[in-house]
Amino acid sequence: DWDKPQRNREASVQPKDTWRVLDEIDFSRLSKLNLDTGEGEDMDDYGFLYYYDRSYDKQPGAPTSVRKLQVLDRAAYNVTTSHDPIIQSMAEKDEASVFATDNILSMLMCAPRSLYSWDIIMIKENNKIFIDKREGSSLDMVTVNENAAEPPLEISEGNKDQINSPGPLKEEATHINNVFHSQVVLESETSKHDMNNEHPFYNPAEETDPPASKAYKYRRFDLSLEADAEPLHLVVRTELDAVSKNNISGEDQKLIIKALNEFDSKAQGSGGALDWRTKLATQRGALGFVSRAHPKSTNEHVILGVLGYKPREFAAQMNLNLNNGWAIVRTFVDLVMKEADGKYVLVKDPNKNLIRLYHVPRDTFEEEEDGGDGISGFGAVQEGEGEE
Repeated sequence: DWDKPQRNREASVQPKDTWRVLDEIDFSRLSKLNLDTGEGEDMDDYGFLYYYDRSYDKQPGAPTSVRKLQVLDRAAYNVTTSHDPIIQSMAEKDEASVFATDNILSMLMCAPRSLYSWDIIMIKENNKIFIDKREGSSLDMVTVNENAAEPPLEISEGNKDQINSPGPLKEEATHINNVFHSQVVLESETSKHDMNNEHPFYNPAEETDPPASKAYKYRRFDLSLEADAEPLHLVVRTELDAVSKNNISGEDQKLIIKALNEFDSKAQGSGGALDWRTKLATQRGALGFVSRAHPKSTNEHVILGVLGYKPREFAAQMNLNLNNGWAIVRTFVDLVMKEADGKYVLVKDPNKNLIRLYHVPRDTFEEEEDGGDGISGFGAVQEGEGEE
């Protein structure tokens, strides 16, 4: 609204004098794009999946559905694009021209909806583009009520309730999502779904914790246009969390398990949300899962229930246009593909609805990496650290 004071947010990364702006893309340009990529194809898969515990399939809001959220020590991985040995192999075999992971790709596809600042690295080498992220990137965090009419205020903006400010809320939501899926599976070595290949990142000789239920599926999509002289394919590493038996066919159905969390329905920035404990049973929202055991404390959480959705139905409920998302990806790929080999960074402006594309020195962010392994150093891709 015109009478509201402008909120000045900080950029996810501060551009340096050595960074050169190549382009500025306004959200209004991105929102009008369209590209039909089709269903895509499976290239290969790795890891294993435990079966989902159906005892959690209770209507949220019922007292019997409430369970304490537990923290289980399981080996989890957040290997970025340039440190993935499977992507390295596929790039060497020319399986595609563009490579990414699902969380990085989804940020790019949903860019016009973003309010907070974020940054993505794009590395071009030998006519291939690796869409990447830096160590400690905001892409690893889950934002809370980012698109609410009144998003949570920063402490600097007068919010006296620190645990309900954007930073702590992100940490809380990210923690919940990191541990939730391990609790709602039935861990059994004799009853699990093995993928075609072993876990690509887990090394029992180095890990003290058992691996979490996780499968990695590498999928290829055709981003080509009729005018292209050569086809343009993208390979993305996607993740799965569990498997469930279909009640009718008996076939295994693979699942992604995520959590939406309620913090304090009365706090500023809650968006006027309903009290999940009393309203979820009658007013079914998106995925209501986890709430604080006590509104004023982030130390304990409870699972209120689980609701299942088909991905396309859930996307439709959010009014998410996948063709628009693919077109956005193709747009940024085109911008970088026409440039020389090098490192590029996309930065969402913290206070404006636009994204800037920078050309940056090759060693940018390498001081943040452990040893600087991966494509960011150019030349052959090296396997990076398994766990970040």
